Amino acid sequence: MAARLTAYVVVGIVAATLIAGLIVGAQRGDMDGPIDVIVHNAKVYTAGARGTMAEAVAIRGNQILRVGTEREVTRLRRPQTTMIDAQGAAVLPGFNDAHLHFISGGLSLERIDLAGAETLDEMQSRIRTWATGRPDATWVLGRGWYYEPFPGGQPTRQQLDAIVSDRPAQIISYDGHMSWVNTRALRLAGITKRTPNPPQGVIVKDPRTGEPTGVLKESAMALVSRHVPKSTRADRANALRSAISEAQRNGITSIQNASGNAEEFELYAQARRDGDLGVRVYSALSTSGPLTEPAIADLDAVAKRYPDDPLFKAGAIKIVLDGVIEAHTAAMLAPYADDTATGTPTIDPDDFNRIVRLLDAGGWQVMTHAVGDRAVNMALTAYEHAVRSNPLPERGRRHRVEHVETVDAADIPRFGALGVVASMQPYVGAPSPSQIDVWFKNVGPERASRGWPYNSIAARAGRLAFGTDWPVVALNPLLGLHTAVTRTTPEDLPEGGWYPDERLPLKAAIDAYTSGAAWASFDEQRKGSLAAGMLADLVVLSEDIFEAPASRLASTRIAVTIFDGRIVYRRNGATTN
Repeated sequence: MAARLTAYVVVGIVAATLIAGLIVGAQRGDMDGPIDVIVHNAKVYTAGARGTMAEAVAIRGNQILRVGTEREVTRLRRPQTTMIDAQGAAVLPGFNDAHLHFISGGLSLERIDLAGAETLDEMQSRIRTWATGRPDATWVLGRGWYYEPFPGGQPTRQQLDAIVSDRPAQIISYDGHMSWVNTRALRLAGITKRTPNPPQGVIVKDPRTGEPTGVLKESAMALVSRHVPKSTRADRANALRSAISEAQRNGITSIQNASGNAEEFELYAQARRDGDLGVRVYSALSTSGPLTEPAIADLDAVAKRYPDDPLFKAGAIKIVLDGVIEAHTAAMLAPYADDTATGTPTIDPDDFNRIVRLLDAGGWQVMTHAVGDRAVNMALTAYEHAVRSNPLPERGRRHRVEHVETVDAADIPRFGALGVVASMQPYVGAPSPSQIDVWFKNVGPERASRGWPYNSIAARAGRLAFGTDWPVVALNPLLGLHTAVTRTTPEDLPEGGWYPDERLPLKAAIDAYTSGAAWASFDEQRKGSLAAGMLADLVVLSEDIFEAPASRLASTRIAVTIFDGRIVYRRNGATTN
């Protein structure tokens, strides 16, 4: 018995010695290897399930080596280590914009930007300045006009003719669902009082004369767009580079492109081959109308060329199910408050159920554009139908509803029950008069109370992923955080917040822009949170947002952006040595 006890003691001592040796060895490995970057003197929010706070982060290569206290991490410093002093400011995982149109956003940087213009005079001034400065441009192109400055929410061709009459002009609305064109553009496209509306589109006409007013809705926009000179591959490659720089300046290290085709995919792939892809890209393939099995096979062939990869991958199909509330084209369960229309879904419900079932069976993630409460209901019902019809795909189900600007109360808990991602863009719903007044008038107060219901969805176990929908609004996640946390404009209006019950806690809003967005693209195992072994994508802010009043979120800036372990953006004054 004594011999056996002695043997147990010896075994225990040996085991303890081995464990201690492994711990010391691991620590020595940290100490002995190179440490490329240390971010310290920080309020580090790790995000994700743990959601803890720390003081410093050490980076080796393109991975996070350690997250811990100032003492634990700074002792790893080596002569070659780049030290970034956060000066007490917040450090977060790199932002992941879960819904944008990346190359379109890059192209828009060279066109007229009407974002923030709140009067017709200001819009006309910006258009005039751009057109005067580019006398050789064959078209005057831009986007970003709000509905509110115009009587009835719509501009006229005469208002654009007064500024540009010598060449065609096309200015897209801020949400991308209407275009404002001048008389030259209408004539070039052959649009007259006798031109019929295309399917799923409207040529707005003067009720008195029948003449086109200069506003084209939804698919009718293409009647003019097809005459706009097509951007070249070189144009789009330059736009991609510009978009990457804009993303890095805004602390965005990952993007989820909500529209795409085989040609765009090759641009991303070429940038990856050239070492120029300075953001991580998950891109959807766009499709419209009823999908056939051969068409799905064609989509499968494109996706197979871009499998799972930390820099660029495919895996989602984007389907547009309705329009927007401002244009009365969002599909609603009841008539609009100011119109007898309800909006018509772009796809018959039975066809949509069939399409989703086929895509789900093929392992696709489905991203459904659904703004109105009827469209949201259709999307959730189709996903539920797929769950009943198909076995669980190999990588699981993470279908998404994009936008969710309003939702029936009975559908809110279905997000959590079905594991469906609510992919939302908080700053699109910032309650400034220019952005929200026409929207509010069209839906009425009862439905408006469920506008952008991120807190209601999260409170019922729903998954959130935040984005900007750039170029619909600025590519600035901090504006989205401000809106989600305060439900006010950057100027903190209205006092107390717009339907303040939908406000999110700050950490939950950050998660939606980081770990939640990573989950939405099947990437939570490698990014979206700060922990040893995760990809070294992080941002240093200009202040400690965890201590500062929430009203200062909109004015907070990005000090440093680190992507793949490299400093890719440094704001003037950011401290490194």
